[in-house]
Amino acid sequence: MAIRYLKKAEKTAFTGEADVSDLVANMLKEIEKGGEEKSIELTRKFDKYEGNIVVTQEDIEAAAAKVPEQLKKDIKFAYDRVRDFAQAQKDSMKEFETELSPGLFAGQKLIPMQTAGCYVPGGRYSHIASAIMSVATAKVAGVENVIACSPPGREGGMHPAILYTMDLCGADTILQLGGVQGIAAMAYGQFTGHPADILVGPGNQYVAEAKRQLYGRVAIDMFAGPSEIMVIADEKADPELVAVDMVGQIEHGYNTPGWVLTNSEELAQKLMKRIPELLAKLPELNRKNGEEAWRDYGEIILFDTKEEAVELSDDYASEHLEVHCEDLDWWLDNLRNYGSLFLGEETNVAFGDKTSGPNHILPTKGAAKYTGGLCAPKFIKVVTYQRSTREGSKDVSQVTARISRLEGMEAHALTGDARLAKYFPDETFELQP
Repeated sequence: MAIRYLKKAEKTAFTGEADVSDLVANMLKEIEKGGEEKSIELTRKFDKYEGNIVVTQEDIEAAAAKVPEQLKKDIKFAYDRVRDFAQAQKDSMKEFETELSPGLFAGQKLIPMQTAGCYVPGGRYSHIASAIMSVATAKVAGVENVIACSPPGREGGMHPAILYTMDLCGADTILQLGGVQGIAAMAYGQFTGHPADILVGPGNQYVAEAKRQLYGRVAIDMFAGPSEIMVIADEKADPELVAVDMVGQIEHGYNTPGWVLTNSEELAQKLMKRIPELLAKLPELNRKNGEEAWRDYGEIILFDTKEEAVELSDDYASEHLEVHCEDLDWWLDNLRNYGSLFLGEETNVAFGDKTSGPNHILPTKGAAKYTGGLCAPKFIKVVTYQRSTREGSKDVSQVTARISRLEGMEAHALTGDARLAKYFPDETFELQP
């Protein structure tokens, strides 16, 4: 395989992960034991926030008054597309009943979870889009109680646009909580009386670890790490758009991996020059994040054949995968492992992150090899049922009895024996394996 690294990352998404497991475990125990008062105490400690935890209608109205009309229109634009795509995903599922053999019927039912906890990050950036992606999708799925939480700022609560968006998307209860205490409060049903059945949404390493430790007690969307982008670009790709898209993602944080696969060394050399130039023009925090991410986690890889690129891309299993190549249908048919795919220069990760429709809460750190992103079906339990006529149970009883005895499970076998004796008392059956 003719794969060559023009720029090789010094670190990976697994490099330098702080061991936060014990800290988070202790916090979860303290919050469960101390209840709502402990969550309030931690919010005062970490967020320096003294206000109310449960958002009131007055809070919502006050926040809405601070959101400019154009931003409200933009939020509605994004909401409409995310909601409609989630509805299409839900509509792709169906309930059914089928007759497996004469008199034996089995079916599938779709039952929405009762309570979802949606975490929306705060802090450095106002994650308006994350509120849309989680809350709107849960409501489309039919979740009865959607609880949303986001860290309060030090100047009187969460960002007004986040609060406005949560309300627009249909959150039933909104909590001004962040970090481990926000995740724990939703899991334990604090302030609402409704413990979450599922926790969703991105967050920092402490949020991710809290979700991981609570998994099993509740469902979670996925085990998440730093955001990622890969761009596959051929010799006809526009180097400016590839560079802009790369910079547009790695500003997320210092540990955001960004990878370029290309068959053009000329394009690669242009990117090596242009990406640092674009980063240098960003505001200080964004520039610092992007420069560190590109220095430590950025890669530019040269390939000879499309098949080589597909194999390497599938191995990386990037959260976001852009394709700036000819014959887009070929790439769509052959690529397998990615969180979300962006075909052609006319779309990009930022469009998907903010407004275009498909969900932006996606698998990272290789998890795209076995799961997709957040979607309406994540909030819906697919459960089965069965029913049978007496005649339909005849063969099933016999086979169940014989297999059970072969496995050494005599009590299982007796359940078949008993029904045969009741329903067919005048018949004789071979019930030994």
